[in-house]
Amino acid sequence: MLTLVATVFVLGLLIFIHELGHFILAKRVGIRVEKFSLGFPPNIFSRKVGDTTYCIGVIPLGGYVKMLGENPDEEGKGEASDAARTQFSCDEFMSKSVGQRAAVIFAGPFMNYLLAIALLSGIYMAGRPVFDTERIILDDISSGDPADLAGLKSGDQVIAFDGVAINNYDSLRARVRAGLSNPLTLTWLHNGDTVRATITPKIAKEMNEQGTVDSVGVLGFGQKALKYEHTGPGESLTRGFVMTHVLVWETAKFLKKLVTGQASVRLVGGPVFIAQQSGREAEKGLRFLFAFIALLSVNLAVLNVLPIPILDGGQLLFLLIEKIRGNPLSVKARGIAQQVGIVFLLGVIVLVTYNDILRAFRGF
Repeated sequence: MLTLVATVFVLGLLIFIHELGHFILAKRVGIRVEKFSLGFPPNIFSRKVGDTTYCIGVIPLGGYVKMLGENPDEEGKGEASDAARTQFSCDEFMSKSVGQRAAVIFAGPFMNYLLAIALLSGIYMAGRPVFDTERIILDDISSGDPADLAGLKSGDQVIAFDGVAINNYDSLRARVRAGLSNPLTLTWLHNGDTVRATITPKIAKEMNEQGTVDSVGVLGFGQKALKYEHTGPGESLTRGFVMTHVLVWETAKFLKKLVTGQASVRLVGGPVFIAQQSGREAEKGLRFLFAFIALLSVNLAVLNVLPIPILDGGQLLFLLIEKIRGNPLSVKARGIAQQVGIVFLLGVIVLVTYNDILRAFRGF
């Protein structure tokens, strides 16, 4: 249930913020918004307020803002009379300048960018965790992972690894990761009692700095914070701003590695992966869930500005061509480009779904 609630919250927030950007800018420049939808039909909710119909669809994999005269195949419609068409021409998407239309299109990804800054700034403002450097106090025990199955609980103190005393969390984590799935013996204190158990880590996959996949051992726990050092609004905003741009840069580098073949396409996740990870992060706490949302929001912003038809970046490319040519591309040319974009998007959906299935069966 927690995974379902977390997934709906994560996807709903990301989609809402993105579409809200388009909606606000469209209204700002005087474009009539006919529909604002979270999710795709069939709809479970639909209500018209003013000129806009607000909908919630059953399929929570996206959303859209439908603006009057936005689609190429709408050109030439409204044939009741020339006078009637002239009456509403100032409300149409195509009646606005290239700059205004570009601002409306760019507003979606930009809102995802701002969301990441806001979330990360809030995390910094809530406090930076300070950890004990002389004791290993555990926290965030993942349900169903080896640590949980061995009986480790939040607040337990690990005192020995394979019979050798240990008091540094980073050292413990490094040994577990390097040992892969080899059984190890942990000794810990639980409510004053000394407990010892042999535990077999599970194998997890992760991308290293070179963009290749490493196998690492995982027990499924984190380190408990002693306290949180709070920072002021100004410093928190600065840190959130900087970290957001670090994520933007890392996302762009990863995309480049995908295109050049330096990174495996198996690292690309889809809705199933997002759902699974949302549940895991929610189990750890709001701080971790919000950090995950910030990461996804940056990814969504960067991906949407790529010059691919059907994405926001493709629409911006059309507007750039229009600015250079002095007039928009023909309906036919835009239609063909949109069809290519749809085929590409379907291919991506197939790829990420395949990757999600592989993860389900192979643990990655």
